[in-house]
Amino acid sequence: MPTTRTALPHKVKVVENIFIPLDDGTRLAAKVWKPDAPGRFPAILEYIPYRKRDGTRTRDQGMHMYLAGHGYVCLRLDIRGSGDSDGLIDDEYTVQEQLDGVEAIAWIAAQEWCDGQVSMIGISWGGFNGLQIAARRPAALSTVITVGSADDRYATDIHWVGGCLSKDNFDWAATMMAHNDLPPDPAIVGERWREMWQARMNHQYPWIIHWMRHQRRDDYWKQGSVCEDFSRITIPVYAVSGWADNYSESVPRLLAGLSGPRLGLIGPWAHSYPCDAAVKPEIGWLQEVLRWCDHWMKGRATGIMDEPMYRVWMQDSVPPQTCYLERPGRWVGEDCWPSPRIEMRRMPLNPHGALGGAPGKGRISICSPLWVGAGAGEIGRYGGDAEWPGDQRADDGGSLVFVSEPLPEAVEILGAPLVELTFSSDKPQALVAARLNDVMADGRSSRVGIGLLNLTHRDSHEHATALEPGKAYTATVEMDDIAHRFPAGHRISVSLSTTYWPIAWPSPELATLSVALGASRLVLPVRPPRAEDVTLREFDPPEVAHNTPSTSHPAPTLHPRRVMHDLLTGKMTVDFPRWTYVKEMPDISQTHASTGMARYEITDGDPLSARVVTENKVEIRRPDATITHRSSGSMSCDATHFTIDMDLVLHEDGKQVFARSWHERIPRDMV
Repeated sequence: MPTTRTALPHKVKVVENIFIPLDDGTRLAAKVWKPDAPGRFPAILEYIPYRKRDGTRTRDQGMHMYLAGHGYVCLRLDIRGSGDSDGLIDDEYTVQEQLDGVEAIAWIAAQEWCDGQVSMIGISWGGFNGLQIAARRPAALSTVITVGSADDRYATDIHWVGGCLSKDNFDWAATMMAHNDLPPDPAIVGERWREMWQARMNHQYPWIIHWMRHQRRDDYWKQGSVCEDFSRITIPVYAVSGWADNYSESVPRLLAGLSGPRLGLIGPWAHSYPCDAAVKPEIGWLQEVLRWCDHWMKGRATGIMDEPMYRVWMQDSVPPQTCYLERPGRWVGEDCWPSPRIEMRRMPLNPHGALGGAPGKGRISICSPLWVGAGAGEIGRYGGDAEWPGDQRADDGGSLVFVSEPLPEAVEILGAPLVELTFSSDKPQALVAARLNDVMADGRSSRVGIGLLNLTHRDSHEHATALEPGKAYTATVEMDDIAHRFPAGHRISVSLSTTYWPIAWPSPELATLSVALGASRLVLPVRPPRAEDVTLREFDPPEVAHNTPSTSHPAPTLHPRRVMHDLLTGKMTVDFPRWTYVKEMPDISQTHASTGMARYEITDGDPLSARVVTENKVEIRRPDATITHRSSGSMSCDATHFTIDMDLVLHEDGKQVFARSWHERIPRDMV
């Protein structure tokens, strides 16, 4: 846990709300932390839709008051249509959102308390739009600190992974539906709150329908993907993530793609700021933010740009388990990325399940059962907690497995492992999941890396083409970037499966892949030792300012985290609890309660039985009213279409005030 700092260089004045006016008459609501001192200060902006008044209230101040106490004006801004801001929200990362951000930055820079410089900071959504707005080049934007975000909305977000439909696509749409129609606070917006709330209810729409209508990497996903033109970003960028956060691979891509000043940092963390991580070691992240901002906005010699461009936590090998409170390892650095020091080591997939050595010959086939992937765990995009996959031997029972000889010496990797496949399929559509595993001497197997590829996307995510049954193809499956140390005596293994439920939605038919041995291979990014690693500056211990008061109360759980497999019927159910809490905020006399769950169902042998079901309830208890949102949804499929059903009901003080349902059938497009 971080230390709470009560004595800061500056006293801080907290302004609960200001409105930033836009040219079209819309007002965006912001909370402000100002140094209580004369003069003008650089500003740091966090711009997200998660309700600054009550949604992120109990975490915002720890960061923003700390930075304000060190000489910055900090603003936590609600996106148009969210929280206490005017207008309506249509989708994530829209052009309107970006243009509003550009306007807001110009307004902030012109205030008497700002010295004309603005930096953006944010995790997840706020990390995405920081990069997107930087690409629009607002004059006052000096730098961006992006945490747990992505440069590519199609390749590295919650929607599509390797052209496969991600389990999080529907799940996240259901989560946003549970937030998009919540009302503003009358203590901020006055009597307009009910009118604003009614407009939000009327405007509510399941975003999953947008997302499922774009199953390839088309213009919809290219908009807001800064990788489309890295040259648009010229200001300094600090990109940060964690190995247990599936946004981590965007950090090395940003380092490789950007040409301006940049740093990358990846620790062992999940989807959280590095000072408040569930997976240790935490670091003094806010001190690093100050070193960065002091260098670029105050011209101070902090030394941060004298350090390696890319700094990562080289993770030691650990036995497989589903929860780690700490990942052993050490900090290492590379002066540039891509690093010329990385050796791409090729290890053929050989007969008899051998990995490495001289290329052999032959073919081997696999048609995986649909239970492969049930133990894959969570995939790192749902807050600070992480759930790792367990022992890989269970999933290996339905996979092709290739295992090396015991390693004569330790091997460290840094980068994205690849599997280069030569294969044929007996069906026109198929997917492949490739897992890189660390096998201990006693046979226990820990997953190190995972990569998915919809094989109709083997040449392009824009232009999918069906497979001709029996025809030989080549494809490259790219795994997520990782830093890992395989100890001497351990073995390296690669596992290939044609299913990975629920992480990836299955193809319409169970496909059998025939893999050409010797011609197919694992490519490992091997990192040689670097003597300078032992001289890297140590991070300070984590610190934050005191947060706003809150009390957490016991909350009911709709469904516990569980995997159920009926061996008689073949039906498998995977449950994930979501957003379950009861939080009292006495300083604003409110209590918020939430319960949610996502359930994934499938019956072995029948890929068309795949189904996801979500339930969400949110309740806001204020002195003037109790607001209740209930929504439920499902997505299922047949051979040609996805079917989406959503139901929404809202109550005020127990009386129904709104209800609506949606039913959509959307054609499958090579998925």
